[in-house]
Amino acid sequence: MAKTLENVSVATLKGVGPAMFKKLEQLSIHNLQDLLLHLPLRYENRTRITAIADAHPGDHLVLKGQIVSTQIQFGRRRSLVASLRDETGQINLRFYYFGKTQQAQLEGLPEIRCFGEIRRGASGLELYHPEYSNQLNQPLETTLTPVYPKTEGISQNQLRKLVLQALATLQQSQLLANLINVPGRPLITDSLVHLHQPLANSDLERLSEGLDPAQRALSFEELTAHQIGILFMREKLTQLPAPQFGEPSGLVERFIKQLNFTLTQAQKRVAAEVSQDLQRSTPSLRLLQGDVGSGKTVIAALAAVQACENQFQTALMVPTEILAEQHYVTLKAWLEPLNITVNWLASSIKGKQRNQLLDDLRTGRLQVIVGTHALFQDQVSFKQLGLAIIDEQHRFGVHQRMALRDKGEKQGLMPHQLIMTATPIPRTLTMSLYGDMDCSVIDELPAGRTPITTRIIPGSRRIEIIDRLKAACVSGAQAYWVCTLIESSEILAAQAAEDTAKQLEKALHPLVVGLVHGRMSGLEKARVMERFSNGEIQVLVATTVIEVGVDIANASFMVIENAERLGLTQLHQLRGRVGRGQSKSFCLLLYATPLGEVSKKRLNVIRHSQDGFFIAEQDLIIRGPGDVLGDRQSGNVNFKIADLMRDQDMLDEAITLARQLFSENSTVAKALVQRWIGSVSDYGQV
Repeated sequence: MAKTLENVSVATLKGVGPAMFKKLEQLSIHNLQDLLLHLPLRYENRTRITAIADAHPGDHLVLKGQIVSTQIQFGRRRSLVASLRDETGQINLRFYYFGKTQQAQLEGLPEIRCFGEIRRGASGLELYHPEYSNQLNQPLETTLTPVYPKTEGISQNQLRKLVLQALATLQQSQLLANLINVPGRPLITDSLVHLHQPLANSDLERLSEGLDPAQRALSFEELTAHQIGILFMREKLTQLPAPQFGEPSGLVERFIKQLNFTLTQAQKRVAAEVSQDLQRSTPSLRLLQGDVGSGKTVIAALAAVQACENQFQTALMVPTEILAEQHYVTLKAWLEPLNITVNWLASSIKGKQRNQLLDDLRTGRLQVIVGTHALFQDQVSFKQLGLAIIDEQHRFGVHQRMALRDKGEKQGLMPHQLIMTATPIPRTLTMSLYGDMDCSVIDELPAGRTPITTRIIPGSRRIEIIDRLKAACVSGAQAYWVCTLIESSEILAAQAAEDTAKQLEKALHPLVVGLVHGRMSGLEKARVMERFSNGEIQVLVATTVIEVGVDIANASFMVIENAERLGLTQLHQLRGRVGRGQSKSFCLLLYATPLGEVSKKRLNVIRHSQDGFFIAEQDLIIRGPGDVLGDRQSGNVNFKIADLMRDQDMLDEAITLARQLFSENSTVAKALVQRWIGSVSDYGQV
């Protein structure tokens, strides 16, 4: 194997013993290539001395002057304050962690040079815990000083010294190949040298925004590598065998006829696309996007019926027990008249009932199973799983989805997969993260969905809102009151669900108030939801467990407390629980004052739009891809350098180059994946 930077362990560097090696591993730094691709978060300019009179809050500056006084101040915290003066003015250096030796040392220094961030303090502008030295004959830095992402136990100076060693190796050898050379963009070796040691005259603003040509060159290479990884995964998928279903026949026709509604044109189109997938001899992998209430469940049911026609089982995995039971009730009503057996599995189902269910699944007596994470547990086995459907896919980790898929691998056959989401995924993310999937969009809402009037209201008007809610419920409506926490917290000002339920019981008497949250057992939640569905509960106080799938047609009023704490897509999902019947629907977003600019912008988007795709695009702009997709999915967007929003203008070019390299130069293609992802098989885990 040719020696490259990825083959040179960081353990070969001076200063890296066993303890340091373990700390570097926490930063995913194992070799010199990892170290050089561990780019600075920001830069400090220590190349010139600034006059104290020119210092402004937020600046990171080098100052030089005389210590004219020191004193210990006593306030909420004891601190050492040293006054620094130059010919233009005076500023205080404040230390909260100090000893008598440090105070004596500062008093004895005739002149010092210090560096730190300028802040507003009790006595005007101050520097908190600045670095300082009296070695004034030492030259100033000639390049910008990098500030790296780090972990506990590693200092910035240690990281800088290690990077300098790696750069020396890079510049003295040919150990890092320039895999692609795009006209007008720097080579990777030149880019890395520049980004770890930018010259003093570098554009600091462009560097901080990720728009320096060197950053753009690396981002482009990384985007290209991810697109190549997608192509390798697509190729791998086409080499696996899958159960090949026949065309939909009598059972599917009977299912459609018995529905009490007519499929929209969008549903018919998507159903045909899914049906064609199931007739392939290789595993299909389709992402089905549909806005809140667009009717994705009926597509899943149609696919399950087609699987049953071909003597294969279907598993539908959902994130919560509430949603699992709701899907079970819906599918049971649709499928049991066709003599298709349906059941649901959750961790709350135990004992004989659970054992019988697992036996029915193993022997094939149970044809369709709905469940939560419990579906991929070891004791769950299928006679012949032909179709795995995952709803609200962003709620599941990748390994969980793969564990369900792998349960169907009988006789060498891999089940087809249908991935559904009501969180519309912007084009940028779809191309970058789901390029290995076929994509369908239900872009038409069924008839009967009523517009939802959305209002943004300060929490100070809470009593007025309660009166309005009571009037609506007395008139026959049902309502949700959504809280962002379960229990009271001194740290967060959000109103707790349990406290709110008690308050509303008093304020809304004689209306019945229910409570549902994530810490209740599945059985408890199911009982509350059944009572709400039957109209026995008029107001349901809930945490965000009701975010997806809950479908109560009579619910037409929603209050979301501390709405500023939630992302746009989550607010859109929650709002989608109302407006499902014929009544005029309302969603009131209560916020705590003062409202920040970002929160104000987010709430105004949800107020003015009910278009899920527009809302998702705005959420992506405001919060970034990791937050939009959810924590469990964030590994999918864990780019080292690229940023999907900032760099989306390069995406089409990256896709074109990826296809070219994949078809014409597989050696370079695999090397790019190896550099940025690890290996083609690692990409498959993502």
